[in-house]
Amino acid sequence: MIALLGISVAAPLIRLSHDPPLTVAVWRLGFSLLIIIPFLAKMRGWEQWARLTRQDRVVVVATGVLLALHFWSWNASLTYTSVAASVVLVNTQPIIVAVLSAVWLHEAPNGRQWGGIAIAVLGACIVAWGDFSAGASGTGVDNRALFGDGLALFGGVAAAIYYVAGRRLRATLDLWPYVALIYGVCFLTLLGIAGVSGTPLVPQPPRELAIFAGLAMGPMLLGHTGLNWALKYLPAYLVVLTVLGEPVGATLLAAVLPGIREVPSMYTLIGGAVLLAGVLLAATFRAISQPAVKRNAGPS
Repeated sequence: MIALLGISVAAPLIRLSHDPPLTVAVWRLGFSLLIIIPFLAKMRGWEQWARLTRQDRVVVVATGVLLALHFWSWNASLTYTSVAASVVLVNTQPIIVAVLSAVWLHEAPNGRQWGGIAIAVLGACIVAWGDFSAGASGTGVDNRALFGDGLALFGGVAAAIYYVAGRRLRATLDLWPYVALIYGVCFLTLLGIAGVSGTPLVPQPPRELAIFAGLAMGPMLLGHTGLNWALKYLPAYLVVLTVLGEPVGATLLAAVLPGIREVPSMYTLIGGAVLLAGVLLAATFRAISQPAVKRNAGPS
C-alpha cells in the first residue's frame, strides 16, 4: 500500500515537468541511485553480486533495459494522452505477468484470479475505446491520444517482464543489491538513448530538479523499490494486481492539481471501476505461495 501511494504521484509529476520524457527518466534514475548507493555501501551489498550465475547476469541486463524502455515509453505517452488513460493502460500488466509466472516461475493463478485479471483487462480496454471513439468521431480527444495509449501499453509489457524477472532475482539478492543493479543498468541505458537521440539533459532550473527529486523519493524509492521488496514474498502477478490501484490516485491528483486540471471522461471512470473490481476479485483470494526460486534444493 505504501508503494501504491508512491507510484500514484508519478504521472502528475511527469505531466508538470517541462522537459522531454527521456530527460525526466534520466534524472529520475540518477537521483534514485544517489539515494540508494549509501544503503548499498553500508551493507556491502555488492558482495552478493558474486552469487549471480551467468544466466542471472543476462537477466539483470535485460531487466534493466526493459525498465528503461518502460520509463521512456510511458513518460512519452503522457505527452499524447490523458493521465487517467495512461496510468490505466500502462497497468494492463497482470495478464502478461500471470502467463510468464506460470511458465517461467511455476506460480500459476487460480481460476478466480484469472477471472479477476480478465475483468481488469476489460476495464483497461474500455478506457482505450473511449480515446479511440473520440478520435474517430472528431470530438474530444484526437488520434494523438490513441498513439499515447499505444505507448502506455508498450510500457506495460516492458514493466510486466521486469516484474517477473525481479521475482526470480529477488530469490538470490537482497533489496539494495538488487535495485542498485537494475536501476544502474536502467540509468546507463537511458543515458545511451539520450546520447544517441541528442536529448538535452542540462542545464536544469530548480523547479525541474525539484520534480526529479520528487520522482526519485516517491515513485522510485517508495514505489518501485517497495514493490521490489514485495516480490520476495508475493507472486509477481499479485504484486502487479496491487499496482492497478495507481489509476485512482493518479487520476484524482491530475483532477485537482492547478497545473493539470484533467477531469476524467466517463469512459475512464467506468473502465477504471471495472478494472478495480477485477483487482479486488483476484487479490483478495489466493493460495499460500512458495518462493519463486529455490536454490540448491535437493530432488523432490
